Amino acid sequence: MTTLRGKVILITGASSGFGAAAAKLFAQEGCKIVLAARRMERLEELANEIRSMGGDALPVSVDVTQPAQITALVKTALDQYGRIDILFNNAGFGRLDWFEAFDPVKDVQAQINVDLLGVIWTARAVLPQMYKQRSGHIINMSSVAGWAAPPLYTVYSAAKFGVRGFTEALRREASPFGVKVSVMYPGGAATEFQKHVGGNKAKQRFKTPAWLALTAEDVARAVVNLAKRPRRSLTLPWLMNLSIFLNSHFTALSDSLQARAFARYHEEDMKKYL
Repeated sequence: MTTLRGKVILITGASSGFGAAAAKLFAQEGCKIVLAARRMERLEELANEIRSMGGDALPVSVDVTQPAQITALVKTALDQYGRIDILFNNAGFGRLDWFEAFDPVKDVQAQINVDLLGVIWTARAVLPQMYKQRSGHIINMSSVAGWAAPPLYTVYSAAKFGVRGFTEALRREASPFGVKVSVMYPGGAATEFQKHVGGNKAKQRFKTPAWLALTAEDVARAVVNLAKRPRRSLTLPWLMNLSIFLNSHFTALSDSLQARAFARYHEEDMKKYL
């Protein structure tokens, strides 16, 4: 088990949800936290909360769709702490709707830029320092939708499938040089993310059951445990592995069930777009 005390943790998407919850737990482990997100006022509040607990936190405003800002973020972290031990590559958002309803820029391009390219660019920015240290751990945030893609998730799943492939390749590149690369696949969670996904009647009807929904704290605990005991991947909750198995091994059945469940709502809404 890896001891976390004194480690420097860089967290993107740290202003809310999984990122904010993980920051607090890492601080309780004695880590130094670099908090990165666009909303500086949220980051300042979180940093002050961590400091009031006796922790060490550095808030940095960054837009992960801008490579120059990511480069500046990593430089700021290194100037302050001299190293980066763990990257929790967590920034992301979702827009859920029928594919033909998406705006090409606000919904399609923006999701790919944040959920996939932001992950890739941030990992690329921290790797040289980790290689120099001959140590480090990158934890990328994907989703169960990166394994099993339901209706309404077309672009979000495309990005999360991309994160899965990127993580697998990078893990194999980086491991000979002491750098571990992991990926997380959470299912539905009750976080601020859900307030911004949009959606329609179908999405409102087919929600993750309350008994299966994760909290931000559930995921944060899993992130900290993954940092202590690195492994290639982690799916949350464990029951979601059954969904992945069914999707992979009984694809025709999965296609049929989901297509039937959503078809009526799709046909109703198509009148708005066609």
